[in-house]
Amino acid sequence: MRRIGMMFPGQGSQAVGMLADLASEHAAIQRTFDEASAAIGEDLWALAQQGPAERLDRTENTQPVLLTASVALWRAWLEAHGPAPLVASGHSLGEYSALVAAGALELPDAVCLVRERGRLMQAAVPPGEGTMAAILGLDADVVEDCCRKAAADGVVAPANFNAPGQVVIAGDAAAVERAISACKEAGARRAMGLAVSGPFHCALMQPASEPFDAELAAADFLLPAFPVIQNLDAQASSDVDAIRRRLLEQLYSPVRWTDCVAAMAAAGAEVLIECGPGKVLTGMVKRIDRQLEAASLGDAAGFRVALDLVRGDA
Repeated sequence: MRRIGMMFPGQGSQAVGMLADLASEHAAIQRTFDEASAAIGEDLWALAQQGPAERLDRTENTQPVLLTASVALWRAWLEAHGPAPLVASGHSLGEYSALVAAGALELPDAVCLVRERGRLMQAAVPPGEGTMAAILGLDADVVEDCCRKAAADGVVAPANFNAPGQVVIAGDAAAVERAISACKEAGARRAMGLAVSGPFHCALMQPASEPFDAELAAADFLLPAFPVIQNLDAQASSDVDAIRRRLLEQLYSPVRWTDCVAAMAAAGAEVLIECGPGKVLTGMVKRIDRQLEAASLGDAAGFRVALDLVRGDA
């Protein structure tokens, strides 16, 4: 077996009908959705399969559905005799999925926690006042400089360091527009607004932090069975209080995904497996480190390819 790291995706990877083909092959998927649905008092499988997309894409709905989908795939992976990882990390919301997989959080607790996280994040900024944008083809330090110049009258800052030349910014709508213009003038290959429901991972999310701190304090955390690299500083926490603190600060701090992938490679991972719908993180890995192999479990064909890859059959 090859040494693997596990990656868990965040918002944007959801789609109506996700995991439908896998559910017919892996009983763990329906069981996991049933468990999460009971905890939250809502049929999450029906939402995942039937939508509508507008309802699925609401942050307070996306987060519990996507966490449940990722945990369902994790359980299916183990039942298919996929190996446990040396290390794991998750992108934004995916950090919670990684902690469930590592045994640091129980699924019922996690699904309730992220439902509240989504609600608080959605409520932190009135609709239309904040947004996000993707900046492609500029070094991160240049993007940061453009944001500083655009933030003279408003908030705008890097929110996701996704890969070299791929940075997402967030903030007040007008400040983000100014930063887009500045990035284009600085030579960005593309700089475009994103269809998101809020300006996540920037200072505008701080109003959500105080009530969410209470939610985190009430949740039962254990130390993970394997290291979980957290987004705040690309480090694995050594105690549960540090896990909570990093989860809280992640709300209004950038996701340092490039550094998280580098940390998984440094821990010895040779293959990174994306444990969730879609292939967003798999695509990022190819831009971050060409020495790493990556595969996604998001559909039945990909699931089989990933198993073959880690077994050395691919």
